[in-house]
Amino acid sequence: MEFIEIKEKIKAFVKKEIIALEPWILSSDWNEKLPKLDAIRKKVKSNGLWLPQIPKEYGGLGLNNSQHGEISEILGTSPYGHYCFNCQAPDAGNMEILIEFGSENQKNKYLYPLLEGKIRSCFAMTEPEFPGSNPVKMGTNAIKKGDNYIINGHKWFTSGFDGASFAIVMLITNPDENNPYKKASQIIVPTDNKGIEFVRNISVMGHPGSGWESHAEIKFKNAIVPCSNILGDEGEGFSIAQKRLGPGRIHHCMRWIGMCERSFDLMCERASSREISEGIMLGEKQTVQNWISECRAEINAARLLVQDAATKIDIHGSYKSRTEISIIKFYCAQVLQKVVDCAIQVHGAKGVTDDTILSAYYRHERAARIYDGADEVHKSRVAKLILKKYSK
Repeated sequence: MEFIEIKEKIKAFVKKEIIALEPWILSSDWNEKLPKLDAIRKKVKSNGLWLPQIPKEYGGLGLNNSQHGEISEILGTSPYGHYCFNCQAPDAGNMEILIEFGSENQKNKYLYPLLEGKIRSCFAMTEPEFPGSNPVKMGTNAIKKGDNYIINGHKWFTSGFDGASFAIVMLITNPDENNPYKKASQIIVPTDNKGIEFVRNISVMGHPGSGWESHAEIKFKNAIVPCSNILGDEGEGFSIAQKRLGPGRIHHCMRWIGMCERSFDLMCERASSREISEGIMLGEKQTVQNWISECRAEINAARLLVQDAATKIDIHGSYKSRTEISIIKFYCAQVLQKVVDCAIQVHGAKGVTDDTILSAYYRHERAARIYDGADEVHKSRVAKLILKKYSK
């Protein structure tokens, strides 16, 4: 299938099969909606659209970052688009690093069932006692004893832990290493490990969360795993994390642009149809016209920035594209916030109800300016990288 055909088929599928079900899906808990979502996933497979971001030799469509970015925009128009195509976070990132760094045994046990959609996974990195935007500062550790690691620590915002089969855990294995970027490793830990204590699913913006939609707080209390569960070599945790976060931010940003486009359409439809006085439509007011023109310009600019970053990652890799990656992370998050907020404002009271998708976007995506590095961290990083060129 040519890319243009893939894109058109996915666009039609999302509109017909996923968006049409949203009113019911959004009002149901995870266990109630899961059978319907699984049925949609089977249709995605039968249509040959499964795993757009994964290489063909692993059963995917083999799209590059630029192409998958375009697909992410389409899937992002619905909160369940990525899940239905098995390219949702955190599983997509785990797939990518297992393909690159996983041993044959790890691939057989964890990667292939994940690719088939038989299991889910999660990624445990953030800790409540340490700043989430500093990936080299954490307290969870793994001490080697014989052929095993003994893990102790405290994680939270472990998204999707509820119902996942395994977690990839970022932790300290080399505390005495002088280079802070060589202290951490990533280790696969089955979620049924007796040393894992599930504390709670964290309520976010009034949403308690369950299943894939959850964000868990967990503790490791002498959790024992074999040394063969380490991804790559000891001390490679930070570099592996960077490998997943570069493409991951492309996917997030294009997903947000999909949300922006849908919010923009709703805003324009409302402005064109809402009569505010005899014969006068809301869209005739200059303030609303300003919002529409500004949002259109900023969405277009965001898309071009992401496409530029994706192309550079495909050509030069994530490390050499880190300025572009940080720029899109903070810029696209801010555009998303603005577009959704303007759309809600144009809808008036209806905008804060669950009669449209806008309130769900507002609740769930406020965190876009925080996760995967807060806006302020990315802005600081961009400035430092730029100024480095001017230092004498």
